[in-house]
Amino acid sequence: MNETGPVIRTDIPHSARIWNFWMGGKDNYEIDREVGEQSLKIDPDIATMAVQSREFLIRAVRHLAREAGIRQFLDIGTGLPTMQNTHEVAQSVAPDAKIVYVDNDPLVLAHARALLTDTTAEGVTTYIERDFHDPEQIIAEARSVLNFEQPIAVMFMGVLGHARTYDDMLRIVRTVMQAVPSGSYLVLWDGTTDSRPYVELCEEYAKSGGVPYYPRTQEQIRAAFDGLSFDEPGFVRITEWRINPARIGEPAPIAAYGGLAHKA
Repeated sequence: MNETGPVIRTDIPHSARIWNFWMGGKDNYEIDREVGEQSLKIDPDIATMAVQSREFLIRAVRHLAREAGIRQFLDIGTGLPTMQNTHEVAQSVAPDAKIVYVDNDPLVLAHARALLTDTTAEGVTTYIERDFHDPEQIIAEARSVLNFEQPIAVMFMGVLGHARTYDDMLRIVRTVMQAVPSGSYLVLWDGTTDSRPYVELCEEYAKSGGVPYYPRTQEQIRAAFDGLSFDEPGFVRITEWRINPARIGEPAPIAAYGGLAHKA
């Protein structure tokens, strides 16, 4: 066991750090930048997807806190902190909101510790160090912070492609959603197979030594919502989900779909 904490590998690319690079962040290493640049040559739209996915998160969390009255958030596979993270958006609307982040990357966890000081006095921001393939353990640990008798927003934001199989993906989501009470929400998005460059990018990334990311069809991703009721506008491209009607121009045609649905 490493008594000084988990080792951060700087010789193997990591999707959270590459995502950070695409979004213009500085929390990445040379190997991440190299793979990120190569990826942009394969699929130039991936940087747009990274930026738009954050915009989707902001709109979804704001809707959950303001319109749906949610005060508890379980953000699984959170990735590296950036501007306007889940707790910042939620607590700007509801200062008493509780946010539990889940991830198992050492660099993500190092940054997550800093987030613990960046929370409202009334609210809670904490993290759990777990792989999302172990949803039962995530639920067990989240119970120490979240009240599972009250609605919880469960979030999988662009991470389910890391599930080892499609069956695993469904098992993970359904295990967590079975544990939360009526009135809870599921919000997720993921890249889809509609874009051949995106599929090729994922194939090349797997060759780099990073944890593989498996793009899936719209229908497969939508199936994660089975048994839940969509809020408007349903399962759509993330650039079309509750966008500001005053915005100028057409939404970016990226192959990223998702939605927000509640448990009856």
